[in-house]
Parts: sequence; structure tokens; C-alpha cells
Amino acid sequence: MRNYKVVENKIPLKTYQNLRIDCGLSSKTDKASEIGLKNSIHSMMIEFENKIIGMGRIVGDGGCFCQIVDICILPQHQGQGLGKVIMKNLSDFINMNLPESCYVSLIADGDASFLYEKFGFKDTMPESKGMYLKKQK
Repeated sequence: MRNYKVVENKIPLKTYQNLRIDCGLSSKTDKASEIGLKNSIHSMMIEFENKIIGMGRIVGDGGCFCQIVDICILPQHQGQGLGKVIMKNLSDFINMNLPESCYVSLIADGDASFLYEKFGFKDTMPESKGMYLKKQK
């Protein structure tokens, strides 16, 4: 991992918001970001030349249900195995800290499911179907 460094720490608010936008994810308000980041169970970042270029988080209740979210890497750093680094870090945390019966889920965008399958994640269909509700303004 040439000059990349894993940083396990709370993600700063502006870093979080900027990374989401720069990586093509939806924007989050200051209020949403503050609440969400404060309630992270585990968060990590990837640093390159003193700049955060990727991140991933685990959210949830820490016992029964958790979700992997915010996995992203700046486009110019993609294709170098950093997604695997993020998933390994999150998976290691899950395996060492969460109860065996904890249900860990994620939403896979595009071809990301191929990466997540390497870490044991499986499609929930037909046993269950993932759904979402987007709050209306």
C-alpha cells in the first residue's frame, strides 16, 4: 500500500461531507453529519500524503443490528485495492467486537457487491428484500 495509511478515528465533519461529494455520494447537511458521525460504532479513514482520500463506517446498535456505510475512495485513488483495505478493517472490527448474533448489512451500489462478497456478504433475496425510506422535505 504505497504511502497509504489507515487511520482509525472519528471522521471530521467537513472531511466526511467533502469525501461523500467528491466520491459521488449524496451530500449530507451539517446536522445530519454531526448526528451520524457521533453515533458511529467504528470509523476509519485512509490517508495519503496527509490528506484523507477514503473512509468507511459501521453504524447501528452495536449488538443486534449494524450496517456498513460510507465506503468511498476518491476516484484518482480507486483501483489500487483500497476498498479491500477498508472492508478488511471494518470486518476485523466486526469479528473482534460485535456479538456473534449481530446482523450486519450493507447496500451495494453497482459492482461493489463483488468486493463485499469476498468478505462473506450475500444477497438477501429471496429470504428478505432490502427496502428504504427517504424522508420527504
